[in-house]
Amino acid sequence: MAKLRIFIDLDGVLADFDMAAALHPDRNNKGFRPDLALNFGDLHPIPGSIDAVQALLDAGHEVFIASTAPWDQPKAWTDKRLWVGQHFPQLKKKLILTHRKDLLMGDILIDDNLWNGAKDFNGTHIHFGQNGMDWKYVIQTIDNITNLLKIK
Repeated sequence: MAKLRIFIDLDGVLADFDMAAALHPDRNNKGFRPDLALNFGDLHPIPGSIDAVQALLDAGHEVFIASTAPWDQPKAWTDKRLWVGQHFPQLKKKLILTHRKDLLMGDILIDDNLWNGAKDFNGTHIHFGQNGMDWKYVIQTIDNITNLLKIK
């Protein structure tokens, strides 16, 4: 069976970073930096992400998480790995931490940003969160792509 290789960003696509920042008690303080203030382990999954990832796996696609972590915060790298193990245990050994998503070799990148190589990814970039692109839309888009390619 042919399948697609799909990379999924973590922050803002699987982990609800924005919601945690919006609820943080220091959010209105001058100089508030959510990247430093938030405990990654406290983030909740984006609604629909757990079922969507399982649907992609059930369809036979290769699924990886491709995330960028702050270079000067090595604890963030561990926190991301632990978060994936808790919420997406089927992907705990499929976590790629990189600042160069353009070097990934695959068919689809689902990312909420254009930086760290996402805009130069050599495949289809699904810009999550833009123009209503939620998990339901993403799954429908991938289903459409696989139907067009006659991947069964």
